[in-house]
Amino acid sequence: MTDNESAVLLRHRSEGIAEVVLNRPDKRNAFDDVIIQQLISTLTEVNADESVKVVILRSEGKHFSAGADLGWMRRMAENTRQENLDDSRELARLMNVLNHLSKPVIGLVQGAAFGGAVGLAACCDIVIATEKSSFCLSEVKLGLIPAVISPYVVRAIGERQARRYFISAEVFTAKQAQEYGLVHIVCDDVEAMEARCNEMLQQLAMNGPEAMKAAKDLVFAVSHKPINDDVIDDTAHRIADIRVGEEGQEGLSAFLNKRKANWVPEEE
Repeated sequence: MTDNESAVLLRHRSEGIAEVVLNRPDKRNAFDDVIIQQLISTLTEVNADESVKVVILRSEGKHFSAGADLGWMRRMAENTRQENLDDSRELARLMNVLNHLSKPVIGLVQGAAFGGAVGLAACCDIVIATEKSSFCLSEVKLGLIPAVISPYVVRAIGERQARRYFISAEVFTAKQAQEYGLVHIVCDDVEAMEARCNEMLQQLAMNGPEAMKAAKDLVFAVSHKPINDDVIDDTAHRIADIRVGEEGQEGLSAFLNKRKANWVPEEE
């Protein structure tokens, strides 16, 4: 495939900003095993690129993603259990790679986000959607379950809502998704979503890149753990380490001397 034909594109939006783009609008950006591998490869590439500070996950066309591709589902239905297990582990690996990406990830959701696409959204750090966006955990309609995306979706929307929507396969709106915690910001339309994304990028540009990585890792370190001596000691070590680190020293110096830190972009 050429870049223009690829189902997953990597674009450099501006300095330090990479876009990972689902590029299958004619199929409502449904994904299969090949696209899953492309997403894993592209996300791994941007994670290793030190020049990339923020990643945007988005899609071309009217819809974020319809979830699993019909052709892929037909093939899976004909596969052995072991083949299905191997296949599912790759989707699980994609979710894990996205969820634990060391850079901040902004998800932009327009139109439908169904099935596995809800998992993709749940793995992003910040999700911006339009009012017309819709979400559905539709697997039970096919006699299936949202298995490998479930850890991320349950953490995003909570057990109570997960029990409802995993079982009912109801479509829920962007406003509901915001209420449940899956979406952070709802905009009037795609143009407003783009503008809000630009504002968020400006906000993130003010922050230390290494500090944002450490802050994201901190959430994973303390989430769902009892506040015991081990957790307390770990958090004390984390702040001590970052205070004496190069970026922490620069940030504190900038604050105390009332100047901009060296990672803050110059105003145009």
